[in-house]
Amino acid sequence: MRISAKGRYALAALIYMAQRFKNGEYIAILTIAEDLGISKIYLEQVFSLLKKAELVFSAKGAQGGYQLARMPKQITALDILSAVESSLFEQTKDTVPEKAPEIEKALRLSIFDLLDHRIRRTLQEISLADLVRETEKHQEGQALMFYI
Repeated sequence: MRISAKGRYALAALIYMAQRFKNGEYIAILTIAEDLGISKIYLEQVFSLLKKAELVFSAKGAQGGYQLARMPKQITALDILSAVESSLFEQTKDTVPEKAPEIEKALRLSIFDLLDHRIRRTLQEISLADLVRETEKHQEGQALMFYI
């Protein structure tokens, strides 16, 4: 499975925001872009889609920026990827429907529909809060240094 840069950046940016969710402050796209090393212009496109999907909301002005629209435990990886990865969730095109409909039906039921269902279910089970916890586990591992 290949997730585009747009999907990967959306996930990374929202994990970044979820890590700071308790502060209640708006976060500027420029801050996210600089801290994560992502193009500001590209992130603006991503956040436009996230806002349209009502995963974030924005405020203008000096203290403006973006905030998560819901608590991190209420936003799933499926929510995020569905907002920015339209082609990821499109139904697989038919392969041989005219000449071999029985093969087509077998492919659809045994592979394509099954994969779609399992991918959706897996992404639905992963919340932003889960991703923040996983991120923190890896931060802790890097912070331990022993000197003799």
